[in-house]
Amino acid sequence: MDLKLDQKKVFVSGSTQGIGYAVAEACLAEGASVVVNGRAEQRVAEAVEQLRATAPGGDVSGIAADFTDPVQVQALLESLEDVDVLVNNVGLFDVAPFTDIEDDDWLRYFEINVMSSVRLSRHLLGAMLEKGWGRIIFIGTESAVDVPGDMIHYGATKAASLALSNGLAKLTRGTGVTVNTVLGGPTYSDGVAGVVEQIASAHSMSPDELKSSLVRPSSLIQRFIEPSEIADLVAYLASPRSSATNGASLRADGGVLSTIV
Repeated sequence: MDLKLDQKKVFVSGSTQGIGYAVAEACLAEGASVVVNGRAEQRVAEAVEQLRATAPGGDVSGIAADFTDPVQVQALLESLEDVDVLVNNVGLFDVAPFTDIEDDDWLRYFEINVMSSVRLSRHLLGAMLEKGWGRIIFIGTESAVDVPGDMIHYGATKAASLALSNGLAKLTRGTGVTVNTVLGGPTYSDGVAGVVEQIASAHSMSPDELKSSLVRPSSLIQRFIEPSEIADLVAYLASPRSSATNGASLRADGGVLSTIV
């Protein structure tokens, strides 16, 4: 299926690795012009180089910005022009007891997991509405719906992002702009892979053995999701072919959530 993404410009926050990188790669393969983002100049440059190797002749560039730094965020916003598709992907996650999570930790999570999307969406939505076409896509998680007891700060901020997406969609009524969220499930991203390798090494296990043991009992696919499987859904939502999907939360969770819808 031709997703008709050629001539479209896509910006993906937090896209030097993991799901964000996979999204950038998928959109680039569909002919879109892609702008990747990360905190460090070197990592951004490496991601751009890798994407160019994957898609020779593809239009890919990068902008480094740390979303905890207001100065860098402002510079990023000022450099973003003519963006047709915004993918709000950047985010933090970790496992921690609720009583150990200090106020500064909560604020840092809120700053990156929520306010990054607020600032990017606020900056780009107006131009999309004026043009009459655009896509804003949030990379969400099933943890926003079924908040884990050991990741309350993560789940709560992702639930706030889900609410933000839903509210923004209401501002697009009657236009060619859509706002949607992809609810991903447990995904074997670079960050997760690194943690699995560390734990496996500490317990004298192979990473594959530990990986299998960590699959959630409620998962219907009984494996981790690959970043590319999330990216394929995002690429569809970014395309003109998804025009009837707006204000939605689409699950790519491997069946972890037990709800009917």
